[in-house]
Amino acid sequence: MHNVDIDLVEMSLDVIKFAIGRISDTDPQLGFPKKAEELKALVGETITPAGIGGERAFELFRDVLVKASVSIDHPRHLAFVPASPTRSAVMFDLVTSAASVHGAFWLEGAGLIFAEMQAMEWLVKLTGMPEPAFGVFTSGGTEANLSAMVAAREHWRRLHPEMARERGIVIASNGAHSSISAMAKVIDADIHLIETEDRLAGSQLDESLSALTDEDRRRVFAVIATGGTTNSGIIDDLAGIADVCKQRKIWFHVDAAYGGAALAVKRVRHLFDGIEHADSVTIDPHKWLFSPYDCGAVIYRDPEIAKHAHAQEGSYLDIFSDEGAKGFNPSDYQVQLTRRVRGLPLWFSLAMHGTDRYEQAIDRGIELAEIAGRLITEAEHTELVREPSLSCVVFRRIGWTPQDYRNWTYKNHRDGFALVAPTKWRNPEGAETVSRFCFINPDTTEKDIADILKTMK
Repeated sequence: MHNVDIDLVEMSLDVIKFAIGRISDTDPQLGFPKKAEELKALVGETITPAGIGGERAFELFRDVLVKASVSIDHPRHLAFVPASPTRSAVMFDLVTSAASVHGAFWLEGAGLIFAEMQAMEWLVKLTGMPEPAFGVFTSGGTEANLSAMVAAREHWRRLHPEMARERGIVIASNGAHSSISAMAKVIDADIHLIETEDRLAGSQLDESLSALTDEDRRRVFAVIATGGTTNSGIIDDLAGIADVCKQRKIWFHVDAAYGGAALAVKRVRHLFDGIEHADSVTIDPHKWLFSPYDCGAVIYRDPEIAKHAHAQEGSYLDIFSDEGAKGFNPSDYQVQLTRRVRGLPLWFSLAMHGTDRYEQAIDRGIELAEIAGRLITEAEHTELVREPSLSCVVFRRIGWTPQDYRNWTYKNHRDGFALVAPTKWRNPEGAETVSRFCFINPDTTEKDIADILKTMK
């Protein structure tokens, strides 16, 4: 291994040069995927008995592998929900890995968990949830939603022991994120989707609950509202849904994985009124809070309920409960035991830049959506499907077929110019293929938007 250590030292300058160059690059290559057989031909076998050496492995990464992957922070990557981690957060992600700290238990990670907790305190304040509300950082929205739903179901079963063997029901709108249905499969729950073309209103939820049989209504243990749908930025009627859940004594969860960052923007904060009444909330810092992958967060109104559902027991874990080791153990509040201190890059970025800069950067995404809405309306060949919401814009190229959208997407992507993917929009005539922008990167410009729209002519 001594020779390997020497190799690492010799190639460290190349690695550092690449990292610094990538972090400081405001217009990186977009990247385009290659087929597995193409990559095999270019890369060959890399895992061998003798090893291929660090220099060769890094060369393959730099010259082949990373170029066959998409840069999520490219200013013209406007598909899906992209990301745009701050340079400080990316840099500190390197530091976090180098620190090699286990972030599950206070005994092992006290200092770094404390820093995570300061970032979490800020997130909790954004929601307006009262003390003792608190949360933990997770791998993303799927794990956060899953952790919240496990807590909700176990709480329901404790309150209703007669339902211990019953399969529960989760209610959400058809606009809820795909992870909600996936999560229901994992916990073996049924999911009831309320059909709606726009936001889910409290009155619609109440009507849907009343329409259930008495038996099914007893099986409902959670309602999931969305604080910014990934497809179009729609925010459900959180206050109305909160009232219904309170009256019917049902756990109220808000999936704000994408949109929750906008809680930091004063001019749109009112759109989330009611989120402060939630029993749990999901927010993904790796989406619109400029953190590197992977970093989600789940916040609980009563963390003790989550702890009752998630805290693990084992003889080798007993020491973590000793008086001398007591502190906040993130593993007690989510499905994951082993975890890195993934909230640390967010903490460092917030500490470095301040929350005012964060508000400005998030608000820029909303402003870009407003600009795009204007440019789309002014152009003769495009039109809005609906008014922009948060940083999402859904629009159509007049006269295009689904294949036209796909061809356009692949051409722009293959040219290394932009990645804007088609989506589906439900209207009275059925599902229509349209296009969509999602603005996260503050470095995206009005010219970028105009140039993309020109390629649709």
